[in-house]
Amino acid sequence: MMNEPSFQPHNCGWIEVICGGMFSGKTEELIRRARRAQIAGQRVVIVKPPIDKRYDDEMVVSHNLTKLPSMAAETADQIVLLTGNAQVVCIDEAQFFDNRLIEVANTLANDGKRVLIAGLDMDYLGRPFEPMPQLLAIAEYVTKLHAICAESGAIAHYSQRIVNSEDRILVGETDAYEPRARLCFRPPVDTRKGRPLVKVNNEETSNS
Repeated sequence: MMNEPSFQPHNCGWIEVICGGMFSGKTEELIRRARRAQIAGQRVVIVKPPIDKRYDDEMVVSHNLTKLPSMAAETADQIVLLTGNAQVVCIDEAQFFDNRLIEVANTLANDGKRVLIAGLDMDYLGRPFEPMPQLLAIAEYVTKLHAICAESGAIAHYSQRIVNSEDRILVGETDAYEPRARLCFRPPVDTRKGRPLVKVNNEETSNS
C-alpha cells in the first residue's frame, strides 16, 4: 500500500515511514521521494547508520544501485545536528538506530521538517524491529512495501535468513537473506529456495 502526502500547509512538518521486508524496495522508494523533493527545489539531507556500508560509505544505495549522497549518523541525536537547514530529512535503515530516533523524528517534524524514514519492520525471527513499531505509530503517513517470495512467488513480507548466525543485526543482501511469504517463512535459518539475484554493477547501471 502506498500512502504519500499530496498536500501539506507551508512550514508544517510530518513523518512518513516506509517499511517492509528485505528486497521490497524501501530504499528505492526513499530515494524516489527525496529526488522529487530536490526537483521541487527543497533542501534534502539523507542520513544512514555507519554500519550500512554494503554498497558505498557516502551514498545511500538501493539494491538495484539507485543512489543519492548521504551522511552517516553515529547516533539518532546526531541527525538533528546534521540536518539543521534541511526542509526534508531522509533516514534510511532506521532499524539500526536506537529508540532515541522516536524523539528525534518528532523533534524534526515539530520544527516543520518533512521526515522520511525507511526501515525493516521485522527482524529475521519475524519479531517487530525497534524502533520501527513506535515510528509507525507516530507517523502521519505509512507505506508498507512487499517483495516476491523466493519459494512460492506470493507476496512476501518476511526476511528469511539463509546463513548461520544468531546476531539480530546482520547487515547483508542476497548472500544472507531472501524474501519469503508467511507460509514459507522458517526462522531462524533456512536453506536458499530461490536463485540468487543477479547483482548489477556500476558500469552496467551507468550504461543502461
